[in-house]
Amino acid sequence: MFALRAIGLVLLARWLYSMEQMNFLAALQGMASSPWACINLVFLFLLIVLPGAKARIERPFHPLPSWLRQALRFFGLLGFLFALWSVGVFVSVAGWRRALSTVAATNGWLVVAPALYAAVVWICRPRALWRTNIAARRFAIGRYAVSLDSATRTTIVWLESRKVGQYDARELSVRWPQGTQPVGSPVAAAAPQASGADPVITDASADGAAPSPSTASEPLVSAPASAPVAMKWRAKIELLWDSPAAAGHNRQTVFRVGLATEGDRVAAHALDAALKQA
Repeated sequence: MFALRAIGLVLLARWLYSMEQMNFLAALQGMASSPWACINLVFLFLLIVLPGAKARIERPFHPLPSWLRQALRFFGLLGFLFALWSVGVFVSVAGWRRALSTVAATNGWLVVAPALYAAVVWICRPRALWRTNIAARRFAIGRYAVSLDSATRTTIVWLESRKVGQYDARELSVRWPQGTQPVGSPVAAAAPQASGADPVITDASADGAAPSPSTASEPLVSAPASAPVAMKWRAKIELLWDSPAAAGHNRQTVFRVGLATEGDRVAAHALDAALKQA
């Protein structure tokens, strides 16, 4: 939220400065008949005011309402494309030497302006509600976020900031694609050792949530980093809901998502292990 407001204030300050250089009243009259100026005004208003935005601990990566995030991403993409087009036309007409002198004269604004629009698009990109925190039973795979309550054995699935549903953890399972079942998983279930020593819990998140007493005894053990994983790049897994009590929901797919990063693969293995324990 702070970054978005800062970008909005920088764009507004630069816009007002340009209007002052061009004669403020003449610029206002030109804005009244310019659709692009009206779009920029709406974009700046949304960036600075952020209507409906509220920081919440339970959803750190989605403080904005869904409609606002999508609107900012749309307007930011339009601004980025328009800025690139404007700079490209200016360079083709004026030449590289004059373009470089203009960049220096404007303190790099010809480069900064497209970067600011691109930053808005990147900040509002699709992502899960949180990072993976195995100790707190929170998993992030692509745009999906899964929370598992060990005490009540309930699982809640989110698609970005939209709640997909709440399920019994015993009725959920992870299905791996044919030929991509890992030989050794980064996070695997293991039984406590005979010596009675507590197992080591791996936390793959950076939000610093401490493991609760109910999860401290769960046998989630991290395998060595060199464990071989015979998994194809961007292999897709499925979270299946098999409820004998709900007619028509036998083997229903809750979501299907690709494992695009190492974090996604670690979260998928941890989710699989946690559901098997439930």
